[in-house]
Amino acid sequence: MRYTTFGEKTGLRVSEYALGTANFGTLWGGGASREESRKMFDRFAEAGGTFIDSADNYQIGESEKLLGEFLAADRDHFVVTTKFTLGAGRARISNTGNSRKNIRSSVEASLKRLGTDHIDVYWAHLPDSVTPMEEILGALDDLVHAGKILYYGFSNFPAWRISRAATIAELRGLNRLVGIQFEYSLAERGADRELLPMAAALGLGTALWSPLGGGLLTGKYRTSRRGRLSDWEGQAIRVEDSAQRTEIIDTVLAVAEESGASAAQVAVAWLRARAERSATTMVPVIGPRTADQLEEYLGALDVTLDDAQFDRLEQAGAIRLGQPYELISGHRDAALGRESARFAGPSTPVA
Repeated sequence: MRYTTFGEKTGLRVSEYALGTANFGTLWGGGASREESRKMFDRFAEAGGTFIDSADNYQIGESEKLLGEFLAADRDHFVVTTKFTLGAGRARISNTGNSRKNIRSSVEASLKRLGTDHIDVYWAHLPDSVTPMEEILGALDDLVHAGKILYYGFSNFPAWRISRAATIAELRGLNRLVGIQFEYSLAERGADRELLPMAAALGLGTALWSPLGGGLLTGKYRTSRRGRLSDWEGQAIRVEDSAQRTEIIDTVLAVAEESGASAAQVAVAWLRARAERSATTMVPVIGPRTADQLEEYLGALDVTLDDAQFDRLEQAGAIRLGQPYELISGHRDAALGRESARFAGPSTPVA
């Protein structure tokens, strides 16, 4: 497994995969037993993985507890990340959201479950629609100064809020956010519009959850509804509900047959190739439920797509950027004095 720094604003070193641990535990009614979770953790570490992602609400706190147990022998070797907002246990008005009060109580609870004195990257899981950004940033900056977290980032936030957070932190001399987390795969490329260009412009690392579109890109849901589609009651998954998604799956399956890899491996290989062509750090957050699924993800590290295969997948999954991006692209030459062919512009988007 290769390594990279998580964005341009930090020297934090992470593996090219992050191990998502939403399936560590069974309190949601679906997931992996302690023994299966341990197998996945140990195999990920054996393969060179160091980046681990959790959340306080995963398996009602069981994910963090198991992770803390597994980390105990070699905690500092790993980059441990977790999230607040949704709360562990029964969600109530007092233990959810992004207020300073809940951030403070959430971090203490997560530290206890994880059995550690610090969290490497602490994520706001998603906006709560009521807490001002200034309050979130102030609380997270306090935690950095207290040594309870080393870095922080935002998960599932819109680009305008992340950009505003980065600006406020810079102008007020606060510790800056280092990364963002969002869904991204061949089946869901909405981040191409704003999140990825923003991350490149601001030097943020990106952690990409659901790289298989909730299993859609494996092609298995064409023949069965077993697995995440039923275990998670259809949450956070993609379905074959459009002509484009049918084309995407058809293309993935065709490339898989050509290359001798599985459809899942082709989908992840495309994502790794996309990361190599990107101006920002892109780390897939893999979320296996079994050790066999983890092996399939690891097998994708040995799959290399040729340029023609990459282009076919890229074109199948491409989305319309919409306005104002299509207008901007159409007028770029005019805006550069009809000299765009001779203009050596910046290699990353300009913020």
